Amino acid sequence: MAQYDVIVIGAGPGGYVSAIRCAQLGLKTACVEGRETLGGTCLNVGCIPSKALLNATHNLHEAQHNFATMGLKVPAPEVDFDQMKAYKQDVVDGNTKGIEFLFKKNKIDWIKGWASIPEAGKVKVGDTVYEAKNIVVASGSVPTALPGITVDNEAGVVVDSTGALALPKIPEKMIVVGAGVIGLEMGSVYARLGAEVTVVEFLDNITPGMDAEVQKNLQKILSKQGMKFILGAAVQGVETVDGKAKLTYKSRKDDSETVLDADVVLVATGRRAFTDGLGLKELGVEMTERGVVKTDGHWATSVKGVYAIGDAVAGPMLAHKAEDEGMAVAEVIAGKHGHVNYDVIPGVIYTHPEVASVGKTEQQLKDEGRAYKVGKFSFMGNARAKAVFAADGFVKILADKETDRILGCSIIGPAAGDMIHEICVAMEFGASAQDVALTCHAHPTYSEAVREAALACGDGAIHM
Repeated sequence: MAQYDVIVIGAGPGGYVSAIRCAQLGLKTACVEGRETLGGTCLNVGCIPSKALLNATHNLHEAQHNFATMGLKVPAPEVDFDQMKAYKQDVVDGNTKGIEFLFKKNKIDWIKGWASIPEAGKVKVGDTVYEAKNIVVASGSVPTALPGITVDNEAGVVVDSTGALALPKIPEKMIVVGAGVIGLEMGSVYARLGAEVTVVEFLDNITPGMDAEVQKNLQKILSKQGMKFILGAAVQGVETVDGKAKLTYKSRKDDSETVLDADVVLVATGRRAFTDGLGLKELGVEMTERGVVKTDGHWATSVKGVYAIGDAVAGPMLAHKAEDEGMAVAEVIAGKHGHVNYDVIPGVIYTHPEVASVGKTEQQLKDEGRAYKVGKFSFMGNARAKAVFAADGFVKILADKETDRILGCSIIGPAAGDMIHEICVAMEFGASAQDVALTCHAHPTYSEAVREAALACGDGAIHM
C-alpha cells in the first residue's frame, strides 16, 4: 500500500497549488485527478478557455470598430470559428501540460482516477487504496441547474458554461440565463461574434453583490455593445423544438409570462460544491445542507487529518481564493502558520471594459453603519484610456471617514483586473487613500486613474 504525507483530491487551482506547496515543504505528496488533464475546471473548461475566446473576440471588435479610425486599412475580418476554437484549445493544452511539468519537477505523484475516502487516512482510487497522514479535499464545483431546464451540452441547444465553450457554430440568437460573471463573459463573446444576445436575470440588477454604480454603468455599456437585458424575470422552463429553444419567463412585477425563441440557451446561474462520490457524509465529515464542507479556521474538517479548500468550502468560488487556501493548508499540515485574508480577495469580470473589485461596497458600509468617504475618477480624464478607445468607466475608492484607511475599491475600465491589485497590496498594509495619492504613478498609464481616485478622497482629483 502506497503511503504519503499528503494526498490532495482534485487538481484544479486549489488542488494543484496545494500539492506543489506541500512538496516544496518536504512532504511526500500525491494528487488524485479523474480528468485526462490537470488544471480542473479553471484550466480546462472555465477561466482559461473563456479568456482565450474573450481575447479573440475583443480583437475582432477592435478590427471592426477602431482600426479604420487609427489609419489601419484592412479588409473586413472573417471569423473562422473552428480555428478560433482550435486556438482556445492550444491555450488550454499549453497550460495543462505546464501543470504536468510542475508535478514532475516537484516529484508529485499524479494518481489518475476518481477518489473516495473509505476511512480516515485512506484514499481509494479504482481498486487501489493509498494511505495518507493528511487528505486535502479540493474537488471543486459544477454548474447549478434550474428547475424546468435540462442541460444537454452534446445537443448544443441548452448548455452550461462548458457547452458554451464548444458550440458547433455561432448562434443567431442566444439567451443567457443569469447576469453574473460567467453569463456576461460568454454573452460578450457571442455578441461580438454577431449573435443577438439576451440576458435574463431573476434579480433587478446585473452582477449581484457588486457596487450599485458599477452594476448600472456596466449594464449601460454592454447594452451599447448590443446585449439586451431582461431583469426581474423568473425563468419557468425551456422547451426544445426542432433543434431550437423556447424559454418561458414570468415577470416578478406583474406575473405576466413571456416566451423567447433562441438557437442556444446558456444556463449561467452559478455553481455548487462538487463532493459526489467522495463518501464524506459516511466518513462523518460535517457538511451543510447544500453540500458545502464545514471547516475550522485552519481548513480542517470534523474528521481528523481531513482538510478541505476551494469551491468545496464556504466563500467566493474563485480560483485565486482556492489557491490561497491551498498554500495555507499546506503550511498548516507542515506545522507552520497558514493564513488567508478573506477581506482582500479581488473579483474580476473579463468583459470589455473589465470590472474589478475588492473589499467593501458602499451598500455594505451603509449596512454596517460605518462612516466613509468616496473618491471617484472617470477614465474620461485618463489620457491613455482615451487614446485606445477605452474611456468608459471609473475608479471608485472607499475610505474610512476618520482614518482615511482604504476599505474597498471598484474599477470598471481598461485592465481593471490588473489595476485592482495596487489596492489589494495597499489594503494588506493597512494603507490610507493618501498613501496611494502620494505615490508617483507613471504617465501615461491607466493606473493614474487609481491615484486620481485616491486624490479625490482628499482635496480632489487633478484631472477631473
